[in-house]
Amino acid sequence: MKFSHLADTFAMMENTTKRLELTQHLVKLFKKTPPEVISHVTYLLQGKLRPNYEGVELGVADKIALKAISKSAGIPLKRIEKEYQESGDLGHAASKILQQKTQTTFLVEPITVERMYDTLFKVAKLRGSRSQDMKMKYISSLLNDASPTEARFILKIITSTLRLGIADNTIMDSLAIAFTTSKENRPELERAYNVSSDLGSVAEAIAKKGLTGITDFQVSIFKPVRPMLAERVKSPQEAQEKMGKEFAAEYKLDGERVQIHLEGDKVLLYSRSLEDITSYYPDIVERVTKSLKVKKAILEAEAVAINEDSGEFLPFQELMHRRRKYKIAKAVSQYPITINFFDILYVDGKDCLDMSYNDRRKKLEEIIQEDQFARLVPMTIAKTENDVEDFLENSINAGCEGLMLKMIDAPYRAGARGNSWLKLKREYRNELGDSLDLVVIGAFFGKGRRTGRYGTLLLATYNDEEDVFPSICKVGTGFTDENLDQFYQILSNKVKLKKSSRVKSEMEADVWFEPELVIEIVASEITLSPIHNTALNVIRKGSGLALRFPKFTGKIRLEKNPENASTVQEVISLYNGQKKAIHDEHKTERT
Repeated sequence: MKFSHLADTFAMMENTTKRLELTQHLVKLFKKTPPEVISHVTYLLQGKLRPNYEGVELGVADKIALKAISKSAGIPLKRIEKEYQESGDLGHAASKILQQKTQTTFLVEPITVERMYDTLFKVAKLRGSRSQDMKMKYISSLLNDASPTEARFILKIITSTLRLGIADNTIMDSLAIAFTTSKENRPELERAYNVSSDLGSVAEAIAKKGLTGITDFQVSIFKPVRPMLAERVKSPQEAQEKMGKEFAAEYKLDGERVQIHLEGDKVLLYSRSLEDITSYYPDIVERVTKSLKVKKAILEAEAVAINEDSGEFLPFQELMHRRRKYKIAKAVSQYPITINFFDILYVDGKDCLDMSYNDRRKKLEEIIQEDQFARLVPMTIAKTENDVEDFLENSINAGCEGLMLKMIDAPYRAGARGNSWLKLKREYRNELGDSLDLVVIGAFFGKGRRTGRYGTLLLATYNDEEDVFPSICKVGTGFTDENLDQFYQILSNKVKLKKSSRVKSEMEADVWFEPELVIEIVASEITLSPIHNTALNVIRKGSGLALRFPKFTGKIRLEKNPENASTVQEVISLYNGQKKAIHDEHKTERT
């Protein structure tokens, strides 16, 4: 398949933000894509080469890409760097520069999707002292044969700046229409994706065999299941209204959610965002099989840092010291953990997703041999608001965040967020009734003791319909000097010359960042705002939603991708809940 077909589609998609038009462009693309390369096309649309859990990353810095353009075009590097600074987009800069190309390539080899993908895969696998030079040569070899439009999107893919305004849901809608004629069949694709976490394989199966091709997707060891997520509630009363007469309440531990896959002596661990995090937890790999009475299983647990002397749980940030490439053994000894099990998805050949919570919990209790390292998350069956209130206090006193509340007769809904699981945190009991995980998109330089660092951060939510990050607030409180240093070190590597095309903000920050870093924020309330773009025009025309008196909680959520941040819909739901609470309060005062 010619890569030009892909590049032309990308160009058309960049010119619209309408989901219907984006879907139509993708449907046309998928229909003319040969089944044997549709997985490659799907991965590229997702901005990756393979599923997250395989950990295949290109690792191409802007400098390498700029050198490749210079080598291919025969134009001095400084001139290309100037063009990049002026445009702020490496893809556009490459397209413009290659139109002025001074070197002539006599033998042009057409670029196919297969060649493009294979070349990028070789780039991703390069290691060692000469790897940067080899990456530059591979990229240059593609650019030598590329048209300006092809070059533009080759560079966008390589530098992870392909922003088409689509998310996984749009890709699944398009696949359903292209190969089953109806978007109504999307749930079947979603089920296959949820149990495999591999949209490329799902696309290939449906392209080759239609709906029958995706019925074969089942829960499998060493292929992470997309995790079930919880809605938020801010009071025991609200929880009982949604849950009914009887439900399970579990401690909500302040750790890292880990999906554990084991078969015999082999153990692999996956994060909430489905990345392989096995290397960070060698102690789990070494010890977990001794605590389980099974041969094959997929389990969910919370890894929590502890004080070995007192046995107390420590804050999440202590756990993040393990997120390093080197000296892991030292980090393991300095920051010991416990592994706390709360669900089971698969055991000894049996898929447990359709089992009720009650049955999954019983199965979990049967196979876990508790000790100082491996434990079951404390659970009780709640029937009244007082039951929830009492268990919440116990949880907080034990050093936890709050409670997870779960319907006892509900199955495990992989990849879904709904009222079958609710979370009640102590922070939710402020005026806003929540904490939010927000994405850092920009910063303002500090003054006084913050001179030379970022004094205020510009934050955004995630719009999962359009795959963009609309602003919601500036935050400058809650930072310690250590936080300010840490932010400066982390964010200095993510600086963009211009605002990312995925960022929607009317504010002009001193510095813009690629939306990657997620931090936790609390606030007093959500208000209408003429400045911020979260939920723009949804509540009131010309207004978005913003946080009033936002404050950093001290938590940098390194385990979360920006797409796992709080969504626009969550903020709208909180705003509506806040309005209802105020209305009910006024109603009570009048009576």
